[in-house]
Amino acid sequence: MRLAVLKERRPGEARVAVTPETVKKLTGLGLTVAVETGAGEGASIPDAEFAAAGAEIAPDPAAALAGAGIVFCVRAPLGPGEGDVDQLSAIPHGALLVGTLNVWEDPGRVKAYAERGIDACAMELLPRITRAQSMDVLSSQANLAGYRAVIEAAMEYGRSFPMMMTAAGTVAPASVFVIGAGVAGLQAIATARRLGARVSATDVRPAAKEEIRSLGATFVGVETEETRTAQTAGGYAKEMSEEFRRRQAELMAETVKKQDILICTALTMGRTAPKIISAEMVAAMKPGSVIVDIAADAGGNCALTKPGERVVTPNGVSILGWRNWPGRIPVAASALYARNLLTFLTAFWDKEAKRPNLKPEDEIVQGVALTRGGAVVHPQFADKTAAAA
Repeated sequence: MRLAVLKERRPGEARVAVTPETVKKLTGLGLTVAVETGAGEGASIPDAEFAAAGAEIAPDPAAALAGAGIVFCVRAPLGPGEGDVDQLSAIPHGALLVGTLNVWEDPGRVKAYAERGIDACAMELLPRITRAQSMDVLSSQANLAGYRAVIEAAMEYGRSFPMMMTAAGTVAPASVFVIGAGVAGLQAIATARRLGARVSATDVRPAAKEEIRSLGATFVGVETEETRTAQTAGGYAKEMSEEFRRRQAELMAETVKKQDILICTALTMGRTAPKIISAEMVAAMKPGSVIVDIAADAGGNCALTKPGERVVTPNGVSILGWRNWPGRIPVAASALYARNLLTFLTAFWDKEAKRPNLKPEDEIVQGVALTRGGAVVHPQFADKTAAAA
């Protein structure tokens, strides 16, 4: 069976879905791996390294996809009218497509996969269960995003992170406040602490309080009966009541104005990111302060964030709203993402038939499978597709 890997063509995407390490293991399963030329350039992997690992280097998307039974991608393939190359139409009927397909961003893609007979698996929908941890692309990429956010904050910040005692005087440590203590937030806390900053953090989920403290940071938050049930079975934060948001906003206003750096990471699955930092809060911050908004792709946690842009407010606060934070550290992000996809495929690999066997009754398959045999099978999208029809 042929596995195709295309060059990512969506703006700002430098990652790749395989590495020489995973190519060797994929060929060991009996697969022929075809990598489009230039697919690894953004992740510092030349074609020669893929070829040395056993991959076929294809000159264009059509050549890579010819006869492919499996397609690995980082983000959803470009469809008709989305770019200079229509990748989606070249994927063979019946092929298995595996990647982060951004289905919340554009649910219409699900219908397109079904119409083309593609069996699509959206890895961002992977259930957060123990058996799936090594396949969890959101966690692996968020971990790196949290690290990168602090590094970019340090570059933007005009002072130092740690306390420095010199003959010329003492430089105070930076005060860093992390909003959201999921995977990205916890890594941001750990990284800021390693750089010597004073760190505090907040999160609505009940388990977050002890996780924040275990990393040496101070917990800031409103604690009510509502916060005890503020986490879904999948580990994501729930949307909170208006009363809770009002009380949290009051606490945030007092906390934010004392900070040098804010790292915003709060997200709710399938929804616009909650607006936690208001324009008034930003106006109360000190000149030279920095806000890094990892949630920018979902609209941002800060009211003044402009996704994809760096903003400097009239009072001198820099807001970094870059899109695709994992893509800003592409070498490490590609390595972890490629291992996630390899683990997923290996877990459902039929060694005798030398092909994937995604059993519909399996909990992981039920979580990620969007389409199968020309039909939309994921319950969250089947109803939407039927209603649209």
